[in-house]
Amino acid sequence: MNSTEYDIIIIGAGPAGMSAAALADHHKASVLILDENCAPGGQIYRAIEKNQKGDNEWLGQSHQEGLPLVEAFRRSRVNYQHSTKVWHLSSAKVVHYSVNGKSHSAQGKQILVATGAQERPFPLLGWTLNGVMSAGAAQILLKESGVVCEDAVFVGTGPLLYLIAHQYISAGIPIKAIIDTTPRGNYLRALRYSFGALKNAKSILQGWCWKREIIKSGTLYISNIGDVRINGSDSVASVEYCQKGKWKNLNCKHVFLHQGVAPELNTSLSAGCDKSWNERQACWTIDVDQYGQSSVEGISVAGDASSIAGGVAAAQRGSIAALNMLYTLNLISSSDREALSKPFKKKLSKEMNARPFIDALFKPHLRYRVPQDSRTIVCRCEEVTLAQIKESINVGCKGPSQLKSFTRCGMGPCQGRLCGLSVTEILTKELGVREEQVGYYNIRPPIKPVTLAELASLDGS
Repeated sequence: MNSTEYDIIIIGAGPAGMSAAALADHHKASVLILDENCAPGGQIYRAIEKNQKGDNEWLGQSHQEGLPLVEAFRRSRVNYQHSTKVWHLSSAKVVHYSVNGKSHSAQGKQILVATGAQERPFPLLGWTLNGVMSAGAAQILLKESGVVCEDAVFVGTGPLLYLIAHQYISAGIPIKAIIDTTPRGNYLRALRYSFGALKNAKSILQGWCWKREIIKSGTLYISNIGDVRINGSDSVASVEYCQKGKWKNLNCKHVFLHQGVAPELNTSLSAGCDKSWNERQACWTIDVDQYGQSSVEGISVAGDASSIAGGVAAAQRGSIAALNMLYTLNLISSSDREALSKPFKKKLSKEMNARPFIDALFKPHLRYRVPQDSRTIVCRCEEVTLAQIKESINVGCKGPSQLKSFTRCGMGPCQGRLCGLSVTEILTKELGVREEQVGYYNIRPPIKPVTLAELASLDGS
């Protein structure tokens, strides 16, 4: 099996990956960057190069601000492989990936995992019906193809929900309603962090402006609800929500769900990186030091792939990680690393001032993270319900990996990405223990579906 060697291999071309790649290239490192998307930008700056015309101003200023980052990346001499599927990362820093149905391997002296975030699971009755998708998926359709779903109902909480709704309204696309599931108590809990948030007031004010303009548009805006469910047989027929003890019904054909994002874990965990439960963000995060170095020597994790901090912070983290890898490769000195890191650390610190406020305000209620109705499907791939998980717990199941043997939960094409957080929290609640005691799935290769033909082609890479 042939394997090409690089100084640095970067997985993901979002803000963290692009920043790291451009900086590493500037210091003469050989860089391979593997990107699942067809163009650089990640989710936050998706399709930014083709959305620069004046008629796309509805995407907003925050989207346009990513253009200099993409342009700097394009000017670099890195080996950029788009539309690739990374299906194995080993602790020995070997990466296996597929392009156009053929598999290849590459050896890195240093690895940077910059795979970004994924949307948090939102397991509720009806979330598997036709016509239901995540808000992030709806945004991908909007940015990539200009495909929209009129009169959709947005359900959930978090800045991204407001952003996508604002983009819809700014583009003149009618929205049926927004059902905001943000718990009322979160506003009080967030107050204690308001002073720190004022140090980065721009990002906070931007979110409030989105919300204000949504309400001013005349869009039906519903808040302070106690529960929500989606009705239908094969496809969505309506959304029901409970407000002040009374259930109300909204007929619709499309529902966009969102309750925040969490790090994409599988790539890092498959290489053996340590993780910790982040109570503030209610998710697992990857353990890294101030330079993004993980517990596995030579593997760094940057941006939202380690913990959620947003696109601007991700770019700073990517640059800081790149400088540390360059130092490890003896391409810069330790004093250079410290001096060059200062402006990135300063900007990162400013961005992080608002993070505790945002995390407290938009932490989803437990009832939406852990389903209440036993009929709810938790694992979409294998159609495992909450009732089946509870049955397994009653006969001795103690952890997510053991649950695979009991129910096949987490063994489908997504390899647990859409149910992992839910399973951890369900087991935590039912067993009466802490998340660290329950743990997460053991992630083994392939971390993405790969065909036998792709595996067979590996020797000829």
